[in-house]
Amino acid sequence: MSEQAPGAEHPENEPAIETLEHALSVLWRRARSNSHKVAREVHPDMEPAAYGLLLLLQQQEAMRLTDIAASIGIGKPSVSRQIVMLENLGLVQKHADPQDGRAQTISLTAEGAQALARTQAARKELFRTLLAGWEQEELVQLGSLLTKLNDSYAQAR
Repeated sequence: MSEQAPGAEHPENEPAIETLEHALSVLWRRARSNSHKVAREVHPDMEPAAYGLLLLLQQQEAMRLTDIAASIGIGKPSVSRQIVMLENLGLVQKHADPQDGRAQTISLTAEGAQALARTQAARKELFRTLLAGWEQEELVQLGSLLTKLNDSYAQAR
């Protein structure tokens, strides 16, 4: 008995999978291109990859470096380099961890929080413009399906 590739038992899904793969590929290319612009809106010298770190810190308020790395699935040295860059730009700051004085937590500075909020407002306005002709039901469905896709990615890790 031969083993089938995952999903091979549903060949009727193949056209939809091909359409989805193409649409996501185009979307990701556009998102990567836009990420440089978004990063420059936060700070002209910020690397695009650091934007996600700022969002995480905004959500969590303060985190240890190891927790940040684990949360985003990137190695600690890469995250450390990004944090140093963000600290040098005045967007994040380190504090002694109140639970363990040997460790440090990282949080947004007031300047970092303000720059991030301005950028988020501009991005929301862009989405409002792009999606102006969409029905509310479509927006809710898209948000729900993208959340489900992100959850599938998280489970696959």
